[in-house]
Amino acid sequence: MIYNKISLLLFLLFGLGFTSIQAQQGEISGVIADDLTVIPFANVYLEGTTIGTSSDEDGKYSLKNIPEGKYKLRVKVLGYRDFSKTISVGSNERLTIPIQMIAASEQLEEMVVSGTLKAVSRSESPVPVEVYSPTFLKKNPTASIFEALQNVNGVRPQINCNVCNTGDIHINGLEGPYTLVLIDGMPIVSGLGTVYGLSGIPNSLIEQIEIVKGPASSLYGSEAVGGLINVITKNTLEAPDFAADAFLTGWGEYNLDLGAKIDVGKKTDLLLGVNYFNYDQLIDNNGDNFTDLTLQDRISVFQKWSFLRKDNRILSLAGRFFYEDRWGGELQWTPEFRGGDEIYGESIYTRRWEVLGKYQLPVKEKLLLSFSYNDHAQNSVYGNVPYLADQRIGFTQLTWDKKVGNHDVLVGSALRYNFYDDNTPATVSADEVVIPSLFVQDEISLAKKHSLLLGMRYDYDKRHGNIFTPRTAYRWKMTDNDILRLNAGTGFRVVNLFTEDHAALTGARDVIVTEELEPERSFNLNLNYLKKIYSENGTFASVDASLFYTNFSNAILPDYDTNPNQIIYDNLNGTSISQGISANIDVVFPSGFKFLVGATFQDVKHTENGISRRQILTESYTGTWNFGYNFRNLKLSVDYTGNLYGPMRLPTLGERDPRSDFSPVWSIQNIQFTYKGIGDFEFYGGIKNLLDWTPNRGNPFIIARANDPFDKNVVFDNNGDVVPTADNPNALTFDPSYVYGPNQGIRGFFGMRYRLN
Repeated sequence: MIYNKISLLLFLLFGLGFTSIQAQQGEISGVIADDLTVIPFANVYLEGTTIGTSSDEDGKYSLKNIPEGKYKLRVKVLGYRDFSKTISVGSNERLTIPIQMIAASEQLEEMVVSGTLKAVSRSESPVPVEVYSPTFLKKNPTASIFEALQNVNGVRPQINCNVCNTGDIHINGLEGPYTLVLIDGMPIVSGLGTVYGLSGIPNSLIEQIEIVKGPASSLYGSEAVGGLINVITKNTLEAPDFAADAFLTGWGEYNLDLGAKIDVGKKTDLLLGVNYFNYDQLIDNNGDNFTDLTLQDRISVFQKWSFLRKDNRILSLAGRFFYEDRWGGELQWTPEFRGGDEIYGESIYTRRWEVLGKYQLPVKEKLLLSFSYNDHAQNSVYGNVPYLADQRIGFTQLTWDKKVGNHDVLVGSALRYNFYDDNTPATVSADEVVIPSLFVQDEISLAKKHSLLLGMRYDYDKRHGNIFTPRTAYRWKMTDNDILRLNAGTGFRVVNLFTEDHAALTGARDVIVTEELEPERSFNLNLNYLKKIYSENGTFASVDASLFYTNFSNAILPDYDTNPNQIIYDNLNGTSISQGISANIDVVFPSGFKFLVGATFQDVKHTENGISRRQILTESYTGTWNFGYNFRNLKLSVDYTGNLYGPMRLPTLGERDPRSDFSPVWSIQNIQFTYKGIGDFEFYGGIKNLLDWTPNRGNPFIIARANDPFDKNVVFDNNGDVVPTADNPNALTFDPSYVYGPNQGIRGFFGMRYRLN
């Protein structure tokens, strides 16, 4: 009897105690997501305890029976940066903590190869490399990488012609020919391809875009003077089984992007990508009887084969075919007027094909053979001036990658074959040259937080002899979240005016080359500071700032000023300098709000005979931004993107030209809404150029003498100077080179994506 009473008392006491303990324990729950969708099966736990769980298929998680106290909440999932947040759990407290995960492909630990030709994490690279993922490109969907780069700080797509709308990429104020464009590390987009090669690369197969600002000639040779853009395609492990992306705009532009992964046997995979773009609307909102936007019909087909080999050795082969038919000009132009002097039009037929591959030799040492070849044929007419050109570039490279103690060595040999021929007077006979190269690079770990990179490249060009391009880079990892980099190097570039400067082909200005052009050479300094910030509430931020300085000798710049009816080219007898400061701030909040803001202030000028001038078509400052917010409950995201450009000097036709000598401050801004609530589909739409800005604002006209494109009514004196007349009071000739931004005004767009994994 007594035993039963004691047992009952103990049972009651235990029960009351258990209830009391339960009442004092807390709970944490919420949803784990990224920018657009929930993340299932993520590992969630409290560090230093046995309390943990996984998110369900809807991204929901719940941690129960948590004693009162202070904890560090951790979340880990493949493909995303680890999440960490310090929290306090009170007695019987129910906390709701939404968790915003950051994709690893957008962060500072993704792998980069462009800076050193070695795969290293971005924060460990001695050379600063900026990385942009497909997610970034989708925030302002475009039909080409050329347009997509408009929201990258320090990088500006420059339209070079009001009529045919071809363009190139400026990095830190340097002209497009100073930028080398690669696909998977192979320099297949150059010369003629620099103008057209950034169109038609299927976005569905892009893994990331790496940008290096500053000379990289010690690794990549000629053309990598101002920097490089490396478009890296997906491998078969990361590519979807099928992806489709299609959109249209209120101006009548249509773009279709298709990608697929195909298994070909047990050891072979194939990636297939197709891009098609069409625009065939005659729009002339500025009333000059010329098309505001060039009509285009373009198709690009890309294939990449990957082969499984013993010991995971690399073997891949890729190819791309590109064809484009574009024209711009007077609205009444039709193909029968092509090449004549009745109705003005600029018509360009472009056909190019490319092949590239990588093969790791079956030996113990890490030897990698890379190769590429492209054939580019262009049939163009600019009014009644034909431009027929063929270019073929072959490239092969063998590298040996070896670690010895605290030395990480890369030794390589390259061979480049260049063939170029056109019908211009500047090319009397076909230019054919083989350029052999040797290079070596050694990254030395001086201490735990210090590393030094030394590199040297030797090229032999029979036209210019021996060319040496050394470089060095120093990296100081002050803390895990603070990195300082100092880079110095030289660059060189062999010039072909007619493949690089569109102004040499269009309009009525005479092209004057006063001497045999020598290769341009440059010296560059770049100081970069990277700061990563992790806050207790889960906010992540990074600051990336750089000081840059480039000094050119033998610079070749078009002279529009000496004679307004001529473009004069020669080697600059002086100096050309590009210098400035650039910074990006990237912040991601747990709430779903994120922003990336960048600004660049630069001074690009050339000095000759003691007189300094700002470089034409180069802004003194630029700003870019990307604000995004994810409404998780609605499965809707909003992205507001834009850029701002300071004044730039423009190529006017002398003192009588009524057009402004400098552009105004101008901005292109866009907004996009993306809905991802129906299975594997994604719908997006918005407005481009919200301010309806076009370059004709504040100018009486953009194209000079648009009413007389063949200068039939222009009167010249015996010296070749234009004589003012009643019909031509400002003494102008036809000139479409006064261009610094797109003529497209405000327009809506709508698109749909589908992805099958």
